[in-house]
Amino acid sequence: MISNVQPDNPDNTEEAINPVISMIMLRMRTPLIILITVYAITIVGLLLIPGVDDQGNTWRMSIFHALYYVSFTATTIGFGEIPYALNDSQRLWVLCTIYMTVIAWLFAIGNILALFQNPIFKKALNENRFKNQVSKIHEPFYLICGLGETGYEVVKALTNEHYRVVVVEKDQESLLEANIHDLQEFVPCLIADASVPRHLQLAGISRDNCEGVIAATADDETNLKIAISSKLLHPEGKVACRSDLRAFEENMRSFNTDHVVNPFRTFADIFSMLLHSPSLHLIFDWLTGAPESQITDEPLQINYGRWILCSYGRFGHVLYQKFLEHDVDVTILEPDETVYEEFKKDNTDQAEDMVIGTGIDEKSLKIADIENAIGIIAGGDDDSNNLSTIMTARQMNPEIFVVARQNLRHNSELFHKSNADLVMQPR
Repeated sequence: MISNVQPDNPDNTEEAINPVISMIMLRMRTPLIILITVYAITIVGLLLIPGVDDQGNTWRMSIFHALYYVSFTATTIGFGEIPYALNDSQRLWVLCTIYMTVIAWLFAIGNILALFQNPIFKKALNENRFKNQVSKIHEPFYLICGLGETGYEVVKALTNEHYRVVVVEKDQESLLEANIHDLQEFVPCLIADASVPRHLQLAGISRDNCEGVIAATADDETNLKIAISSKLLHPEGKVACRSDLRAFEENMRSFNTDHVVNPFRTFADIFSMLLHSPSLHLIFDWLTGAPESQITDEPLQINYGRWILCSYGRFGHVLYQKFLEHDVDVTILEPDETVYEEFKKDNTDQAEDMVIGTGIDEKSLKIADIENAIGIIAGGDDDSNNLSTIMTARQMNPEIFVVARQNLRHNSELFHKSNADLVMQPR
């Protein structure tokens, strides 16, 4: 017979014993047994070996004196022979005691050092510390999963408004790069996979003061798992997810995810607004810009004409659709011949819009007729190639309008120096 009875509180069954204490007890069991055994043997020896007091009478140590003597002898400090001078038999046993206790303590200390260097123990310590930090948050807070470009900007914006935030990030390098501890509010961080429900539980997703979860990782499948877990573990909380692919976006919406954001489509809508109405784009920038961002008084002016789109990936695909909606001529440079053939098959009427090329060299840009283009979009997933495209395009056509895709935060200074007119950061 199979029982389907569930425990009243799953958290208590999983965390019945603190993992840190459990690991200490497990790893230190043998050293403690050895220490207790050595102390017991040496104390019994001192109790059994007779000595002589200052009157020449036979004298035996009490348990207190034996324990006291072994305790300071084990540290090799030594306070003299007390309460009376020892005879040769006792001294021989004390000599054995020194070696046995020192070896036992060295073994125990070695195990302690090895335990603290154990990565599993370090992880347990960090999780326990993180759990305590989250438990001390009594204000409403948001759980941010993923600390890429998007996640960091969300955390920064929330902390600037003095909202409490908890972060779960899989990559330790992202945490170090973000330098999140310099923000205005203290942000507890856990280095773990946010798609694992247990890690979300550690981050306090089931707490009543968890206002919502923002899944901002760079992987759609991970964001989908986070959204499902969030809806099951905390149905009352809001869930916002990032999704780059339409299939995952539809899946997220199927179980009523509150907000699903496609960064490429969002930027494409903003870019479409810029093409259609630069003044409206300026107002939008005023209303939605970050508090510390620089806002211009003049709208970006773009002449009507032909554009060059470098790379026909997820970003390039949505931008190309916007160009078609606005009836703008565009030439696509795509280095992958497979993508080129699929494009010709799916877009028979616009087959001539795509040519084989990378956009990082003069040859391919000449094929795309850059001298007569009014704008170029460096939309690849490699920042080095995008920067190369910008520099080459500027040399060949100094007046061209440049839109750049920036993939990594630490390249911000390079894109700023490139003087791109518009920069998109999808991660």
